[in-house]
Amino acid sequence: MTIARERTADLYPTRGATEVSTPRQDPVVWSPPGTPGPVGAEQLAGLERDGFLSVEQLITPDEVAGYRAELDRLISDPDIRADERSIVEPKSQEIRSVFEVHRISEVFAGLVRDPRVVGTARQILGSDVYVHQSRINVKPGFGASGFYWHSDFETWHAEDGLPRMRTISVSIALTENYDTNGGLMIMPGSHQTFLGCAGETPKDNYKKSLQMQDAGTPSDEALTRFAQEHGIKLFTGPAGSATWFDCNCMHGSGDNITPYPRSNVFIVFNSVENTAVEPFAAPVPRPDYIGARDFTPVR
Repeated sequence: MTIARERTADLYPTRGATEVSTPRQDPVVWSPPGTPGPVGAEQLAGLERDGFLSVEQLITPDEVAGYRAELDRLISDPDIRADERSIVEPKSQEIRSVFEVHRISEVFAGLVRDPRVVGTARQILGSDVYVHQSRINVKPGFGASGFYWHSDFETWHAEDGLPRMRTISVSIALTENYDTNGGLMIMPGSHQTFLGCAGETPKDNYKKSLQMQDAGTPSDEALTRFAQEHGIKLFTGPAGSATWFDCNCMHGSGDNITPYPRSNVFIVFNSVENTAVEPFAAPVPRPDYIGARDFTPVR
């Protein structure tokens, strides 16, 4: 366990009286050109430009079956459901997410350590990495709610204390991602502008925001401006495909009212050179299972 450092200069102000736009102060790809790793130069250039890169098959069908079985085991376990790391849908009371899944499950811990996964994170971030957050997202058919538009970094900066944009996420599909079952949407290029949201962070905000985002939500006017400037990309693909995306991408997903479930495993890697300090716009940090305070590198 590593103790958080004292707060550094705030490069990305947010949660003030008004909404504020700040140009990105950090690289997107931190490793020098030619650094060996799983990702080619053309893909890294696309990540730099758009804020994301897609992999048609990160894991094989056999591996998907194994991870799906583990996901099903976890969400059907009464002890997991009773654990504070499980978030349930407000209406259906079905499990929506299970956090810190790489600590709960050795199966998902193995996925985090997979060279195809952690090796890509190291290559993009230019350093050793640790897991800032992991979770499985379960979006069953017939009414699972979506995630409203947001930048993850806005929350991680304001409420977890991540100082810089040196964090990368990967969403690995464990079910087919159709264009109709509440898939991930990203505004390409939005990662180059930080949108500081208006309004103070309520105490224990995470208890509400994990079910429905409120604090840290952009205004309709800002979202309209971003969409007009950048457009919206909807991600589809088979089980086993993956999307890597920068921490500051403006993204969200719609409700799933189809019969087809959409489940994924979501892993957030942060550089060991960008460890959390005290929150920049919240009274206290969120719990460790949401925003890690253990900065041990993935080996």
